[in-house]
Amino acid sequence: MKNVIKTIEKNLLLVTMMLFAVMIGNATEISSFNVKGDLKGTALTIDNVKKGNLLSIRDYNGIIIYKELIQSTGSYTKGFDLTELPDGNYFFELDKDLQIETIPFAVENNKVVFDKTKEAIIFKPYIRKKNDLVYISKLAPNLEPLKIRVYARSYDGAFQLMHTEKIEGAQVAKKIYKLRKGGNYKIILNANDKEYTEFINN
Repeated sequence: MKNVIKTIEKNLLLVTMMLFAVMIGNATEISSFNVKGDLKGTALTIDNVKKGNLLSIRDYNGIIIYKELIQSTGSYTKGFDLTELPDGNYFFELDKDLQIETIPFAVENNKVVFDKTKEAIIFKPYIRKKNDLVYISKLAPNLEPLKIRVYARSYDGAFQLMHTEKIEGAQVAKKIYKLRKGGNYKIILNANDKEYTEFINN
């Protein structure tokens, strides 16, 4: 029995290491923002985008001012007239598979100012299911916490909270859960002031 447990632990460790290798490999695909502005507008160029990435402009209250689904992989270029925005602070947000990249800018008296030193990358949590196991992982370079809630659907169709925990102080947050066969689950992850929801049928 001890040998079986050791084998399972080794397999879980191997799968986890492979998962993080994939995450780190994808995480190195950072986009390069290039912004050029003049009196007529702002030209935004982003290298290393993929079809299906979501580009948006938001204010610091989270209100979406503009959004666009990237239509082709490679380099993206578009002109924006940001001087028409009310004075305030805003940011471009590029939502990718495993990360969200932001580039902030300010509008004041019809002038647009970008600060490259405040560009940021947020790594999204990653959920992977294999058989009856669910692997949850997240890169957290700044030791940002990850809150995990696991819900199971009950007989009346409502989701009931089965498990909750918070991972703090880890640059790589990782958890493995074994789910009961035949169940329907909802997993909610909170990190970096964002919420991610995944539904799993086992």
